[in-house]
Amino acid sequence: MEEILKVEGLSKTFTLSRKQQKIERTTAKKKVAVDNLTFSAKRGEIFGLLGPNGAGKTTTLRMLSTLIKPDSGDAELDGCSVVREPEQVRGKIGFLTSELKLEDFFTPNYLFDFFSQLHGVDPSTMAVRKERMFSRFGIDKFAEVKVANLSTGMKQKLSLVISLVHDPEVIIFDEPTNGLDVLTARIVTDYLQELRGEGKTIILSTHIFSLVERLCDRVGVIIDGRLVACGPLGEVCNGMSIEDRFFELYKEVKGNEE
Repeated sequence: MEEILKVEGLSKTFTLSRKQQKIERTTAKKKVAVDNLTFSAKRGEIFGLLGPNGAGKTTTLRMLSTLIKPDSGDAELDGCSVVREPEQVRGKIGFLTSELKLEDFFTPNYLFDFFSQLHGVDPSTMAVRKERMFSRFGIDKFAEVKVANLSTGMKQKLSLVISLVHDPEVIIFDEPTNGLDVLTARIVTDYLQELRGEGKTIILSTHIFSLVERLCDRVGVIIDGRLVACGPLGEVCNGMSIEDRFFELYKEVKGNEE
């Protein structure tokens, strides 16, 4: 399969405030969040970035989504550089994060139309796409209900739909099932598999082992900002469960630091 995402030497360092130093329990003024990451993802696959909280997963996805710039390195998404051509990259991706906050005052109908127009989707395509996706996720019954009055699960489904209004080729999800009830989480993961079946490429970050085993074709294990294993799921697991393999890698990394 064709490589649609190529990441080369991606790195990012943040300056820590005093409050952050206390939280991190460190006197260091800087933190290397992502350290020389190199990997690729192929068209029509689900690639998982697996690691604990604070490993650098979200920072990586935010760089791939052009929300923040890397200190060094680059990534090419369908031939476009996230550093040199961020606007072109944004037109090719959908990005969903738990940090996405929808304005309470607006309705699903308004938000879908607004973001469709923002992406230059023509009205006839927008209408067809809205009808299909609203029906698929049960949003149609709440199309004129203000966001403030929607359930948490419905807000998450609406966020997902909004991120896909322009039918992107690459979909980037940061912890796609985080905070969802089991029913909504199943709806989301089923849809990710449907998107893969349509030839879409999905990049997701997670700390949930079962999600990786169920969804991912390939996986990269990230610990302390560094990629310590990457490849097809079976090769990375090396005959073990992904959970056991992760903790084996974790002990190796932490043991080498001592």
